[in-house]
Amino acid sequence: MNSTAYQKRKPLNFDKKLQHSIELLQKSEKLALRYSDKGFYLAFSGGKDSQSLYHVAVLAGVKFDAHYSLTTLDPPELVMFIRNKYPDVAIDRPKLTFAQLCIKSKALPTRLMRFCCAVLKETKGAGTVTLTGVRREESVQRSHRNEAEIIRAKKTDRFSGSFEQLDQFTRSQEVEGVQCVKGKDKIVINPIIDWTKEDVWYFLNEVVKVEHCELYDKGWQRIGCLFCPMASQKEIIKQGFRTV
Repeated sequence: MNSTAYQKRKPLNFDKKLQHSIELLQKSEKLALRYSDKGFYLAFSGGKDSQSLYHVAVLAGVKFDAHYSLTTLDPPELVMFIRNKYPDVAIDRPKLTFAQLCIKSKALPTRLMRFCCAVLKETKGAGTVTLTGVRREESVQRSHRNEAEIIRAKKTDRFSGSFEQLDQFTRSQEVEGVQCVKGKDKIVINPIIDWTKEDVWYFLNEVVKVEHCELYDKGWQRIGCLFCPMASQKEIIKQGFRTV
């Protein structure tokens, strides 16, 4: 299905989900400002989910600083879309290109060993309260995620990939623990975690009425690094034959 398939009909419980996302951001803003005077670190990918996250944050009226982490395997259409439509999003260049990272690691990334994500994306926003557009519906792994988490970094500078459940808004004992997050650890808030794909497209097309990256209209279901091992074989073939 493309983006227009969800354009008109309001999904069930959409208003409640949107209101919950807004309230979650508003009540966690004070926490974000403890770590940075810029407020939330908003992880922006240019895809439909991070677009929704961005515009929900705008509707909530919270303070945030949006960043896109360049990987050097980025679809050029995506980078141009971000530059043209979201000029306030900072585009951060990596210390090492993807090729240099592979040479240093003496390996290519696989589904089980995605060191590229760990270095080029997951370490970003360390020491902050970070917003992501993660949704439980996306995958089995993400179905176990929570709307508030702490990501702990290993001493090796590589993120462990483990997430601690956190409800810092209702359990005061855990609030004190949150205040100890420093350095390479980070608090992660996932405001749209319970949204469906239908919710996302309805929000973009009918509520905030913004354009999306053209790659979706060319049949891409997932927008990320070119030839990512997490993409399906069909998606990788489509990427190889894309037209710019």
